[in-house]
This record gives sequence, structure tokens and C-alpha cells, in this order.
Amino acid sequence: MFQNTEGDLSFGPMRIPQKPITILLVFSKEDSQSEALWQAAQRLGYTCSLALTPEAALEEFLQRHHDIIFIDRRSSKAFDADTLCSQSDKEEPSILPMLKAGFNRLTYTEVRNQRKLKACAALITALDSVSDAVEITNDCHTIQYVNHMYERITGFTNDELVGKDAREMSRSDRNKDVHDTIAAQAKKGKQFWEGTYYTRRKSGDTIPYHCRVTPVMGPGGRESVARIHSTMIEAPITKVINMINAAQESSPLTVAQALDKVLEILRTSELYAPYLPPLGRDDDPMTTDLVGGLVSQNMKRRLSGHDVPPHRQSQPHSHHSTGAPPGSLSQIPDHVAAILEKEPTWAFDIIQLEEATNKRTSGDSDRVLFGEEADLGDVTRPWEGFSCSLDLPSKLIGQRVMLLGGIRAGGSPLVYLGLKTFSRFGVCEFLGISEAVLVHWLQVIEENYHSENHYHNSTHAADVLHASAYFLECERTKSVFDAADCVACLIAATVHDVDHPAKTNAFLVNESNQLALLYNDLAVLESHHASMAFRLTHKDPSVNIFQKLSREDYQSLRQSIVDMVLATEMKQHFEHLSKFTNSINKSVLKCDEADSEACTGSFDNESVIAQLATPENRTLIKRMLIKCADVSNPVRPKELCIAWAERIAEEYCSQTDEEKAKGLPVVMPVFDRKTCSIPKSQTSFIDVFINDMFDAWDYYCDIRELMDHLQTNYRYWKDKEEEERLAKAKDGNPAPLSAKDGNS
Repeated sequence: MFQNTEGDLSFGPMRIPQKPITILLVFSKEDSQSEALWQAAQRLGYTCSLALTPEAALEEFLQRHHDIIFIDRRSSKAFDADTLCSQSDKEEPSILPMLKAGFNRLTYTEVRNQRKLKACAALITALDSVSDAVEITNDCHTIQYVNHMYERITGFTNDELVGKDAREMSRSDRNKDVHDTIAAQAKKGKQFWEGTYYTRRKSGDTIPYHCRVTPVMGPGGRESVARIHSTMIEAPITKVINMINAAQESSPLTVAQALDKVLEILRTSELYAPYLPPLGRDDDPMTTDLVGGLVSQNMKRRLSGHDVPPHRQSQPHSHHSTGAPPGSLSQIPDHVAAILEKEPTWAFDIIQLEEATNKRTSGDSDRVLFGEEADLGDVTRPWEGFSCSLDLPSKLIGQRVMLLGGIRAGGSPLVYLGLKTFSRFGVCEFLGISEAVLVHWLQVIEENYHSENHYHNSTHAADVLHASAYFLECERTKSVFDAADCVACLIAATVHDVDHPAKTNAFLVNESNQLALLYNDLAVLESHHASMAFRLTHKDPSVNIFQKLSREDYQSLRQSIVDMVLATEMKQHFEHLSKFTNSINKSVLKCDEADSEACTGSFDNESVIAQLATPENRTLIKRMLIKCADVSNPVRPKELCIAWAERIAEEYCSQTDEEKAKGLPVVMPVFDRKTCSIPKSQTSFIDVFINDMFDAWDYYCDIRELMDHLQTNYRYWKDKEEEERLAKAKDGNPAPLSAKDGNS
């Protein structure tokens, strides 16, 4: 015999609360033998019971499941004690009830017990390594063991959990019926219970798991319970679905049916994709076509019954170069520098800069075009030949830099504005490069914008760069962003449309263009812009603006740039806007309400800045910044707004011409140059995309001047739209007004 000890029994990493050893004495009568055993048990701290009949012994055992049983074989007439304690091929009927109740026979030697213990230790070691959270309790729900995954998920250590009541650790209104259900199923002989089980974290919040509860049967019946918790449900949308499922169980039938429809919507893969047909307007083909063409990746439409017009080559803008680019700010020509003085303000006129940099200065001689010498078109325009090797001789890259005066019909608004803006934000200092490397890089990027494009050219890139820089100067943005964020925003704006073919993603997909095949019809152009920018940058040390960065800093900056370029895809517009509104502006609203209650009047406080400055929130802000910069035309001064509206309409009409000429589905039939209404296209675009997005952006960074321009421009376009309607009613079906017809 062993002295009864207090405390827990250690079994590998498992701790089992040790109860006092219980002894059952089965005697036909009390005598000196039974008395001696009773006193010995008392001295050792054991709990002892005495039964004088087999029936009493069986009843006592079923109630307490004693650890040790002494049977008096001297005068037992009711059953054969020897048979009970030894193996036999044929069981005696008198001992069957006791064997069934759980009496153990004395057949397992110490050696066999040791082997069992070794196997159990190996099993527990395995449990500590599994990815599921495992909890083992006894029949009284006392926790005996939890594995490492359970500790990691809940935040509790093994020492904090063992010995505690599992029901207290998982106390939750959501579990109020679970324990009764589990117990009822165990009594019915069910092998396990499976369902959602809520567990409390150390932080106090409760988390749902998909859980399996398995009763472990011992000699005396159920002795312990093993709970296996599947990996925690991490996805927020999955948590929402589970909460709705739980709410359905206690909801009236009508509410449950409504929640079924909610669940059907939430489970769709296009959660943020808008439902296109109504779009808030009845029978409005302009809005439907515009949104369908921009949001849908491959929205195919039937060709109209009109005669297919002959394909007409779009006339490019007449671009001529200013001459050799500046090597530094001090070398910028005076007339260009005068225009750039307004660069920090929203009154800056990018069209004026385009015109100034496209004028050839006196004395400039004709120079060899790099594009002609190296057939750059075949290298950088994969939709024509899909030759993307970019194996450019370094000496030619040097010539490209030295002979910017010979850039193919391009001009250099992006180079000049980029040099001024990047200098103002200290980009060269952050990257650790010279101004010469920056200028060379800006030249290479600008050369790979297509000057023949009416809209998606280097002037548009410069316009987006200016808007991005303006937004970076907003007080709240300056408080939230660090230097790396600012540099990433400026670079992303510069390259966001590089090598744009003046066609939409839907056109490339419908055409089975090589780029669409390369990028599997997903964010085709945006993926190409990002890839092209980095391939051009890394092709030669003279243009590699990242060459001085550490690997970690480069990877972080690259990730941010790529993420912002991909965010310009209009298909994801509503998703980005929803995330920004729900994550960013709600944080700002809480701050404003707190300041209002405290009567501080402060624009921001440390808590909201800390919340906005998390990596996740900074990513959302950067996405919204470049999105707003990319479509900022409606919030520009009216003259610029009109100019950009004409350019984008011409580019879309050119695409429609080409679609008809090639027999492709027409993505946006409303951009037919015979019937296109620029005012209607602008009001529709503002209604669907601009108003909500800039309202959210204005709430975040306070851009009152821009919102005033938006109202002015919208009224202007509505007036022009009404003029078109009246003219059509008067004359039957006249050609639409141009953007500048009528009063301005």
C-alpha cells in the first residue's frame, strides 16, 4: 500500500487532480479482519466503506466507483470470489453483475501497466503538436489537460486552466443550452457532440469554434470528456454568418426567412460588386453602360444594328519636346518654372504645363529618336507583338537619358512636375540617390506613356501626381503617414498608368489580348502597369531609384506601390470605398464626437491618430488617396474639368470605333461619336462614382475647395445636359453638343 498524498498527479504534461483513495470492504459480517482493514485505511487517509451483501456491494460500487475492493472469500455463499478475481473461459452467473459494473480482475501486471503509460505519454506528446485546440476534463467538468494550441488561442496557460471548472471558463449566454445538450446525448450513448462552442479568452471576449465533444468511457462508465476545438474562425464575414445563424434559432419565422436572404447575399463571392441594372436611375443607358464598362471586367454586349463605320485612326495630340531636361531644379526653363510655382496649390494648371513643355525651344536640333533606333514599340507594347523581354542595351538607355530632346512626340510634363514635387517631399534624400538618377528614371517612365493617347498619357500621370501630392499635404494625412508612405504614394501616382494602350480591361479581355491571357483576365492593365514600372526601373543602374535601399525597405516600398496601383482598378471601387468608410471615417467620427463632448475643439487627438496609423488603416488610406487622385477631374477648376472630359470621351469613342471595326462586343455603346453626350457621361459618372467617394474623402481630410469645384462642375454639366435635351426636342435628333458649346 501507498500513503495517500494530497495535490495533483502529474502524467507527462497532464495534471490530474488526485482525490482520496476509496476502499470497499465486502464481508459477510463485521469481525477482526474487517476492523483491521478499516483502521489501516483510516490511518493512511483512505475513505472506507463496508458492504455485508453482494447486492449492497454492487449498489455501493455503482455510486462511488471505489479504487480498491477487499472481498472476504472465507464464507461467501452468494458468489465465488476466486472466480471473480481470476480469468475463466466460462463466467459464473453470480459474478456477471459485478464484472459488468466495472470490477477489475487481477490479471494486469506492473510491466503491462508501464507499457500502457508509455503509450499514453506518446499520445499526449502528439496532442501537444496538433493544430486543433484540445481540452480534457473529468466527469465533473474539471479541466485536466489543455494542449499548446488551446493555450495560444485563449491566452491562458496550462497552470491557469488545470483544476478549473470548464463550464466557468466557457460561461456564455450562447452556451447556456450546450452543456445540457452534450450531457443528454452522452446519456443516450452518443459517441460525440459536434457544433459551435463559445470559449472565453483571457482578454474577456468570447470566440466561436467548431467543436467536437467526445465522452471517454472508463471501467466505471464515463470518466472524462475531450473537447477538440477546430481552428478559430478568423474571417470577419464568417463570424457575421455564424452570428446570424445563431440569431435564426430564436427568431420568428418571418425574421428567420429574411435572415436566410441576408446569408445568401453574404455568401456571394462578389460581396462588394454593385447590382448594375437600376443604379438609382430608371432607364438610363448612359449610367448602365458607363458603370458596366468600368466595373465589369468583360461585360459583353451585342453589336448594334447600325452600319459599322470604317476604322478611323485617332489623331494624336501634337507634341514636341522642350529640349534637354533639367539635371536639377536650377536648370528648369524660366517659363516652366513660372508655371510650377503654383504646384503646391489646387489652382495648378497641368494643361498649361503640358503646352509649355511641348514647345520646341529655339536652337534645338533634330536628334535621333531612341524609340526609332531600338524599336521601342516592339519592346514595351505587348498587345502589338507581346515581346516583353526589355533587353535594352545600357548604352541606349544612356542615350535615352542624354537625348530627352528627342523623345518620340512626347514632351515632358511628368519629368518637370516630378522633379519639382519629388524635391519638395525629399524623395532623393529618402531613397539615397542623386537628382540625376531621379531625372533619368522620370524620363524612362514618361517615355513609356503613349503621347498619342488622348487621355491616358504622361499628362494624366502628372495630373494624378499633383493631386496625390496635394492630398499628402492635408493635416490629418501628414499626422498619419510616415516618409515611406509619402514616397510610395508619389511613385505609385507617377507609374500608375505607364504603357497604357488607351483601351479598357474589358476590351483587352474581349479581344483575347496577350496581356489578358498573361494576367488571366484579372486586373489586366493595373497588373501590367505595376510590372512594367519595376521592370523599367531595374533594367539599368542609371534609372534604378531603389538601388540604395535595404532589402527589407525595398520590399515594403514595393508592396505599397503595387497595392496602390492595383487599387486604381475600377472593378474594386465599391469594395475600397466601403472599407474606407467603415474603417477610417468611423474612427474619425468617434474622435469628432469625443472632442465635441469634451468641448476641446481639437482637429484630432492622439488616440484617433494612433488608430489611423496602424499598417492596415494606412493601406486603406493610401488606396483611397490614389483612387481620388486618379479620378479628380470633376473636382478640378471648370476649365480643366471640361478639357479632361473631352479627352476621355474621345478615347472611349476611339475604342468603340475599333470594337466595331474588329467585330468585337461594344463595351460602352453610349460612347459612339455619333450619339455621345459628354455632359450626360459626366453627370452619370459623378452620380455613381464621384459623389460618395469624395464625400468620404472630404470627411477624412477636409477638401472644401475641391468640393466647391465639384458642385460648380456638376451644375455646369446638368445645364449642358438640359440644353441638349431642349435642342433634341426642338430639332428632332441633332448631334450632341460639345463640352464647350453654349455658355461657360
